[in-house]
Amino acid sequence: MTPRIGTVSLHSPVVMAPMAGMTDTAFRRLVKRQGGCGLVVTEMVSSEGLVRGIDRTLEYAEYTEEERPVSIQIFGGDPSKMADAAQIVEGMGADIVDINMGCPVPKIAKHHAGCSLMREPSHAASIISAMAKAVKIPVTVKMRAGWNEHDINAPLLARMAQDAGAAAVAVHGRTAAQSYSGESDWSLIAHVAAGVSIPVFGSGDCVEPAQIVARLRESSVAGVLVGRGALRNPWIFQQATDAAMGRVPRTVPIEARGQFLLDYMDLLIDERVSEATGFRHTAPGQSDGPPPEARGRERWVINKLRALGSWYTKGLDGGAQLRVSINSAKSIPELRDLITKFFVSS
Repeated sequence: MTPRIGTVSLHSPVVMAPMAGMTDTAFRRLVKRQGGCGLVVTEMVSSEGLVRGIDRTLEYAEYTEEERPVSIQIFGGDPSKMADAAQIVEGMGADIVDINMGCPVPKIAKHHAGCSLMREPSHAASIISAMAKAVKIPVTVKMRAGWNEHDINAPLLARMAQDAGAAAVAVHGRTAAQSYSGESDWSLIAHVAAGVSIPVFGSGDCVEPAQIVARLRESSVAGVLVGRGALRNPWIFQQATDAAMGRVPRTVPIEARGQFLLDYMDLLIDERVSEATGFRHTAPGQSDGPPPEARGRERWVINKLRALGSWYTKGLDGGAQLRVSINSAKSIPELRDLITKFFVSS
């Protein structure tokens, strides 16, 4: 049975988790094309930036129709601004608006946003309530187990979120203090799910298709969020779906892995380089790259490939050498050439 979040039906219980700097619209589109992903969530977006109309902030909230259903995740600590930002998200046509109450990064937490809201459950509930009253689309919450091992309050906050109007919650089974160390506590996630009637999605340590299937079968969660596992393997959603249906999960040829990187790069080029300057990359050796005014945008594309490559190349034969090559690349043509050679000749 596939889950529903308010009025939104998901065709799969496996969701792509938001990861700052990584799960941009280009990556999300390519993941959806591989199949099996029931929902995508944007990188976290500043409520302050949305309300003020800052261009850079609005870019984080961009999405395309092929990504639907799509949830835009926002962060902030002011109930009024969060409600205003939720209305902006609704006006952008998003299916769901998600509240980040799980980010442990100090620069977010110090502004009384992210996981620091878990330290103030009543204030967190007031934010949820303000947003739920301001929009018609479902409001969801992404949280952690708690602030630290002495303050595990996800079960309490989930009940408060439900009472405040949240349509679903997602729980990462680590505390803010743990960040990504240790293990995700799935027994706690199950405890959260048992205490509320709204859907609960679990998160943490699902980096293989079999782990996703096991969590769906063994726990009472409505679905599973996958983050790092998708960066390593964008096919993990469809592979988990295959396994859950009793089918042999698809095998991904090495050439397909290379094509994913090339397609990702092309989508990034279309977004940042081509639209500004008319630059279109040609085959290696046929272009000297973009004109000077596009160099900064080309650098952005290269940096995005470096960030993804740090995850994507793990476990590949020769992956360490490929990471070094990607990190040393100085141009888009050079990147395309080395990716093509690595995956075609492997």
